[in-house]
Amino acid sequence: MAPAGRPGAKKGILERLESGEVVIGDGSFLITLEKRGYVKAGLWTPEAVIEHPDAVRQLHMEFLRAGSNVMQTFTFSASEDNMESKYFEHVEEAVWAVEVLKESDRPVAVTMCIGPEGDMHDITPGECAVRLVKAGASIVGVNCRFGPETSLKTMELMKEGLERAGLKAHLMVQPLGFHTPDCGKEGFVDLPEYPFGLESRVATRWDIQKYAREAYNLGVRYIGGCCGFEPYHIRAIAEELAPERGFLPPASEKHGSWGSGLDMHTKPWIRARARREYWENLLPASGRPFCPSLSKPDI
Repeated sequence: MAPAGRPGAKKGILERLESGEVVIGDGSFLITLEKRGYVKAGLWTPEAVIEHPDAVRQLHMEFLRAGSNVMQTFTFSASEDNMESKYFEHVEEAVWAVEVLKESDRPVAVTMCIGPEGDMHDITPGECAVRLVKAGASIVGVNCRFGPETSLKTMELMKEGLERAGLKAHLMVQPLGFHTPDCGKEGFVDLPEYPFGLESRVATRWDIQKYAREAYNLGVRYIGGCCGFEPYHIRAIAEELAPERGFLPPASEKHGSWGSGLDMHTKPWIRARARREYWENLLPASGRPFCPSLSKPDI
């Protein structure tokens, strides 16, 4: 399937989702721009939009070229309230936001920073989803704090809760681009590697293709990423779901499906890697012989 850009007609997000269309979100801004030297870790305030707007614009363009349909404004921690408490870990606060946003007569999408254990008051993911939909949200899900596998477990619990309550909503997931099976209820912020030692946990493009397929099979149609989710991760989502979407993103012009470009390599053992089976079954090594595979959260 050759890259073909995007379909011409513009449609609203609910129209897209109700037709069964896959909507691909964007990825990491804070973590990525910190690595590039434009954001200071700590409060993670987004002054780069004023000080270095070209850097923010460049990252938006990279996500767009990789296949994103929706790109969010870089405004995380842009208010004093948000600096005091990273919203939304409590479903009660998320419900308040939905109720206010419903006054705008626009579709409301809300995601929570929770894992399978639920919010900070032990409200289960299923009950969180039910409360959000009853408040008026059309799209519900999770973002940040947890890796793809954990976030999909949470999405499954949300879906089950909605089904039990006889409610319907579109599902949205934007996990970390890191593997976090060992984190606690607070997510990756409690891991000793946060935030400057997370590189060994980065998901491969093949991990993200698997995540995209599993999310789609679960019924999630808004699929993206959060911290640590680079443009090539977004491209992996777009490539995995190209059969459903009917086209590849522009960034796929320089990327052979499942390593197929390696069949031109001069080394025969590398040419042998130009196949899906090789990359799909690879267990990547970290190169650190004395490092554990899992960590103990600080909390």
